[in-house]
Amino acid sequence: MLAGLVLLGSLLMVALYARGAGERERRLAEASFIADADQLAETVRQRLLQYELSIRGGVALHSAAVETPTARQWRGYVDGLDIRRQLPGMMGIGYVAYLDPKSLADLQLRQRAAGEGLFTMTPRGVRPKYGAILYFEPEIDSSRLTIGYDQYSDPTRRAAMDAARDSGEVRLSAPLHLRQYGREGQAGVLLFAAVYRTARLPVSQAGRENALVGWVYAPFRTAEFIDRSMIPVNRNLAFRIVDVSDGQDAPLLASDRWLDGDSANDTRVLHTVTQQLYGRTWRYDFQHVGPLTSAGMRELQATLITGVVASLLLFAMVMTLAQTQSRAETLAHRLSDSYRRSEQRFRNAMQYSAIGMVLLDRNGAILESNPAMAEIAGVSQATLSGTLFKGYFADSHDDVTRTQEMQALREGVHRSTRRLRRHDGDIREVHLASTLMPGDDGSDVARLVQVDDVTERLRAEAQVHALNRTLESRVEQRTRELTQANHELESFAYIVSHDLRAPLRSIDGFGRILAERYDAVIDAQGQDYLARVRNAASRMDELIDALLKMSRISRGEFKRAPLDLTRMATDVLSELRQTEPGRDVAVRIAPGLQAEGDPALVRNLLENLLGNAWKFTANTARATIEFGVEPGGVFYVADNGAGFNADYAGKLFRPFQRLHRDDEFKGHGVGLASVRRIVERHGGTIDATGRPDGGATFRFTLASVAQRR
Repeated sequence: MLAGLVLLGSLLMVALYARGAGERERRLAEASFIADADQLAETVRQRLLQYELSIRGGVALHSAAVETPTARQWRGYVDGLDIRRQLPGMMGIGYVAYLDPKSLADLQLRQRAAGEGLFTMTPRGVRPKYGAILYFEPEIDSSRLTIGYDQYSDPTRRAAMDAARDSGEVRLSAPLHLRQYGREGQAGVLLFAAVYRTARLPVSQAGRENALVGWVYAPFRTAEFIDRSMIPVNRNLAFRIVDVSDGQDAPLLASDRWLDGDSANDTRVLHTVTQQLYGRTWRYDFQHVGPLTSAGMRELQATLITGVVASLLLFAMVMTLAQTQSRAETLAHRLSDSYRRSEQRFRNAMQYSAIGMVLLDRNGAILESNPAMAEIAGVSQATLSGTLFKGYFADSHDDVTRTQEMQALREGVHRSTRRLRRHDGDIREVHLASTLMPGDDGSDVARLVQVDDVTERLRAEAQVHALNRTLESRVEQRTRELTQANHELESFAYIVSHDLRAPLRSIDGFGRILAERYDAVIDAQGQDYLARVRNAASRMDELIDALLKMSRISRGEFKRAPLDLTRMATDVLSELRQTEPGRDVAVRIAPGLQAEGDPALVRNLLENLLGNAWKFTANTARATIEFGVEPGGVFYVADNGAGFNADYAGKLFRPFQRLHRDDEFKGHGVGLASVRRIVERHGGTIDATGRPDGGATFRFTLASVAQRR
């Protein structure tokens, strides 16, 4: 009772002190929180001011230009802003043209005349006025798909655009869903600034509407605005921004730890700030995450804890002796129960184990066994008890083996393989794992032995070895057959290079004699026929040469070495330029391209791929050839030449298969077949993509040493 009174009195004194000091510290912490909240709201305003300055620069660019700036000029302006570093949080800057049906038709004609294709307006339909997106930078997939979208067709966007037009100032839109990949996407807002034909702002509203040519706008996603704009947010501060311009709460964004309430009067909201931003009214609601504390509060908590600890120590000193005996009794019961459970687990594991288990005494006699051991020995458990364990084995241990076994047992576990004789005389191969059993003084149990019957597994391994020997014999036979086939291919190549060429030379020779000696006798049609015969013979000779070159690729000696692909490609293109010095081709070769492979074969590969790119860009006005590497070690050769139909891409790498007529582009149809063999011999892959008159791209890999292993 005395210990309880002492504890109650000391805790009461600590509580009274903590109450007064805590209220003081809470007021200080609340004042600091409000200052941080006001600073955050002002930082957001400053960030939007930076956005305003950037789009006003776009307005100045349009006002200074005699005509509408081109897409390249717009890209140069936006690149100069360095949005990612200087204006974090902004998605980009775009230009919206203010059009009527006639000016829209004129714009489409100009786009088509400039070779940029048909300018399509979305959503479709005839309207008196349009606000079409012409440019948006930085250019990404989603921004390209928004080109041509009529912003003026959306009421929310139109309201902000009209406000910017009528006021001549930057205006902010109400919350809306931004356009992503050609459809409505994430929530966000837009900043608009009107662009007039004259550099000076028209005085009247009618004059501003007549002088309007478009808007410069900048979107940003509200969900990512704080994170991407790098606005510092105190970790104990949660907030949300609500647009209240139209008399209704339209949430803009909320921080990660914001807790939604029923209204702005939620008791969790500690502070509210209202700002007028570009024609809209934003309300900032702030909550404090966790307890509202200050540096002095932490000292107060430490003092409070110290007082409570001192009170508890006084109480604990009185109660310790009374509790000691109870704890000792409880611990003894727990140890006894734990021992019984451990014993039961061991018995269950031994009883239901699929591996034979025996407990031996110091003389090697079996004290206890499990059903699995009885099944292995072919006798009952009762018969096993009391018998010598070593008597069940067909082999015996000499003194050296027994000494080694005892040494292993003292160090941990002794493992061995022995032959066990069952009661019916069958010999079984078993694996033994023996370990010493710790026990009480006077205990008869000395060792635990696990007996695993591996007879069937050893027999299966023997069958596998026999099958492997058979398989090796079959592989050797197939190797001999493949060697014979290679010899036959070499013989065929010899026949092609010698026996088939002799008739071709005769045809060409006698055709030349006819053309020279009987020129006056043979009429013009006969001369044409004779020329065709000689051309066919010459082409047949060239095809034989191409076939022999392709066969040598597979039969030549392969020598792998480090390769400088950049230097190789540069040499190949220099040779191509010498053959046609009058051609103007833009070539881009990535620096530092390295690989491993056969130098001669890889040089042949580059000659074919770069030669094809050079050949098929012959009719292209601004020919471009590019050689580089993609992530993952995938090399590529790309051009903007004649291209091909993707439906027939599978024929490209077959010998003598061509996708263009001979009068369009000369060739034998074996170059890409040779390329494929070279790539496959290096352990790589190759594929091709393209479209008619849209260029082609060939991608290939050369397996490294690590991949080959």
